[in-house]
Amino acid sequence: MATPDPPVTAHEPAAMDLPIKLGLARLANGVSPSSVAQAFSDWLTHLAVSPSKQAELASSALGKALMWQHCATHAWQGHCERCVEPVPEDKRFSRPEWEAPAYGAMAQAFLLQQQWWREAATGVRGVSRHHEEVVDFTLRQWLDTWSPSNFIPTNPQVLKETLHSGGLNLATGFANWSRDALAVLSDGRPRGVEDFLPGRDVAVTPGKVVLRNHLVELIQYEPATPKVDAEPLLIVPSWIMKYYILDLTPQDSLVKFLVEQGHTVYMVSWRNPGSEDRGLGMEDYLDLGVLAVVKEVKARSGSAGIHAMGYCLGGTLLAIAAAVLGAKPHNPLKTVSLLAAEIDFHEPGELGLFIDESQIAFLEDLMAERGYLDGRQMAGAFQLINSKDLVWSKLVHEYLMGAHTPMSALRAWNADATRLPARMHSQYLRRLYLHNDLAEGRYPAHGHPVSLHEIEVPMFVVATERDHVSPWKTVYKVCRLVHAPVTFLLTSGGHNVGIVNPPSGPEAHPQASYRVASHAPRKAPADPAAWQETAPSAGGSWWPCWQQWLHRHSSGKVKARPVVGLQQDGAPVLAPGTYVHQR
Repeated sequence: MATPDPPVTAHEPAAMDLPIKLGLARLANGVSPSSVAQAFSDWLTHLAVSPSKQAELASSALGKALMWQHCATHAWQGHCERCVEPVPEDKRFSRPEWEAPAYGAMAQAFLLQQQWWREAATGVRGVSRHHEEVVDFTLRQWLDTWSPSNFIPTNPQVLKETLHSGGLNLATGFANWSRDALAVLSDGRPRGVEDFLPGRDVAVTPGKVVLRNHLVELIQYEPATPKVDAEPLLIVPSWIMKYYILDLTPQDSLVKFLVEQGHTVYMVSWRNPGSEDRGLGMEDYLDLGVLAVVKEVKARSGSAGIHAMGYCLGGTLLAIAAAVLGAKPHNPLKTVSLLAAEIDFHEPGELGLFIDESQIAFLEDLMAERGYLDGRQMAGAFQLINSKDLVWSKLVHEYLMGAHTPMSALRAWNADATRLPARMHSQYLRRLYLHNDLAEGRYPAHGHPVSLHEIEVPMFVVATERDHVSPWKTVYKVCRLVHAPVTFLLTSGGHNVGIVNPPSGPEAHPQASYRVASHAPRKAPADPAAWQETAPSAGGSWWPCWQQWLHRHSSGKVKARPVVGLQQDGAPVLAPGTYVHQR
């Protein structure tokens, strides 16, 4: 049951402070100006008293200027020569049009500036690591704004298209920008998402809702085979996303794949909280969420254990629940699988750059008005950490080139935002991101600290190579935090695309690959890079590898039974249920 109206946050903002703080929060897109100012103050004051660093930067600037002059001169003479190469994932200057001397020189000058500012932001003696990372990230975002690829006169690809189409691309681009701006101003949804309605176009795997409480609906999917593995599979997705990323279209549905392989699958669908839920905390999500559904699945499966899987933040919560259950005499969990889920938040990647006391207090002020953090604000944070792909490439592609990116099931899901209760989000940021309580044995549950050492059941842990949300080297740390045999798998792709990776069909990724290795308790290499060098690789999707692991850890087959679910108005409540439709 939700805790009745406790103080919502650790620092309840004063009513007199709210107007100015809310205005600042909206203007800064939820980023604390004080946090950024502190980082730059630390950097600038230490740089000011470091003549050696200043001399080093001056020498580097001169060297880069001479290097650029040399390369530009040779380019005008017809010799294709580059003085600096972009990082592999930077595709802004990869088109042949950028080989022309004038545009190539601009691109080279920009990349050299990028290098110089990276040198300036890092390696200043006395600057804290956190402040150094904030300065480096902020300067990189500022520089990306001024990339020559973002402007019509300095982008040869845009100029070529403008001449070819007679300016139609710019007119179409302006229409695209107007449409998107109107959607943002009116809190509307992107065009095309109406073609991906849960229950009609996505989330269509047959099933029934078998449990509903204030926080979750539990869906059990209908069996697709005459016999199923004795142990059911319970999936706990993150509550910052709708669950159906794991049940998109039939061609890329992990749920459908698992059901067709003979698994009994349960899925948690989280409620989209409103202002009345501002008092819900992390322990509510543990009790009404994971522990409640584990009890229900256990009751329905009889003596068989449960395979439990958690994705992203759902994996973090599942690890907490697994530790709580592991400390009890009879643990209902037979295995635990974690997908792109962080347990140790000491190095959480770029999403944790702005997580300090100032930033959390700023977010608490932002949440105080309505009692929750809006999903669109979370989406803004994800766009910020991957702005090169999610912001600037869209600017060029849709607004300057006048192209239209077709809506896809994954993009439509990404626009289906959810909200986070104020108390829960504050606890989550403070206890996990700021203080790293879970990994360090201080995280409280039911009045006692949670010990990850209590997790002793076999684990299957999946990380993705290009994950900006849960960096794979951070995910890997779970191998040394639990007393369980761990199979660790590193797959290609990012936080979402790497997970939604069907083995066949039109949505399969032809270049997909993964590395996997199994280890006895606490015997995995301490260095993730060392693990990566030795782990055997394979091509294709990781789904079959995990499914086979689940099957090996099952006790045999039993006869499949039809699902008996909740009744509402005399009819069963069918999947995807009601919570998934909440806006």
